[in-house]
Amino acid sequence: MDASASGERDRILTVPNALSALRLVLVPVFLWLLFGAHATAWAVGVLMFSGFSDWADGKIARLVDNQSSRLGELLDPFVDRVYMVTVPLALAVDGSVPWWFVITLLSRDVLLAATLPLLRGRGLTALPVTYLGKAATFALMSGFPLVLLGQFDALWSRVVLACAWGFLIWGMALYLWSGVLYLVQVVMVVQRLPKVRAGG
Repeated sequence: MDASASGERDRILTVPNALSALRLVLVPVFLWLLFGAHATAWAVGVLMFSGFSDWADGKIARLVDNQSSRLGELLDPFVDRVYMVTVPLALAVDGSVPWWFVITLLSRDVLLAATLPLLRGRGLTALPVTYLGKAATFALMSGFPLVLLGQFDALWSRVVLACAWGFLIWGMALYLWSGVLYLVQVVMVVQRLPKVRAGG
C-alpha cells in the first residue's frame, strides 16, 4: 500500500464516521426521551434515524471514494454493539419487550466477547463483521422502534406490534445463527494459527 492510500485509510473526518459519531451521541438522547421526557414518539424517531444512518454510512463507505477508513471499521461495529445492549435493556425496563428476549441477545454477545482473548493471542483483534450479522442487527433495530409504536392504545398499533415481533423473531434467529458461525470461525482460527509470542 502506497503512502497516499495509507493516508486515506487513516482519515478521521469522513461522512460515515460523522454518522457513526452522531448515532453514538443519540444513545443518551434516546434514553432521556424514553424515560425522562416520556416522549415515546420522539424516541421512536431517534431509533429510526439511527437505523437509517447505520445503513447509510455503510453504503457511503463502500460506494464513495475516500470515505472508508480504519476508524470507521472499528467505530461502526462498536456503535452497533452499544445500541444492541442499550436499546433492548431500555425496552425491557420500559416493559415493551420481555426480559428473556433481552437476556438471550446479551448472552450471545457475552459468549462471543469471551472469545476475544483467543483471537488476540493469535494476533487478531476481532473477526470481520459478516453480512448475516449486519442483517440480524438491521432486523432487530427495525423491530425495536416498531415495538415502541405498538404500545399505543389504537388498532393500528396492534398491527404495528405484530410486524415488530416478526422483525424481532427473524432478527433473533439470524443473530443467534451468526453467533454460531462466528464461533466456528474462532475454532478454525485457533486450530490454524499459532499463538503469538509475547514481544515477538
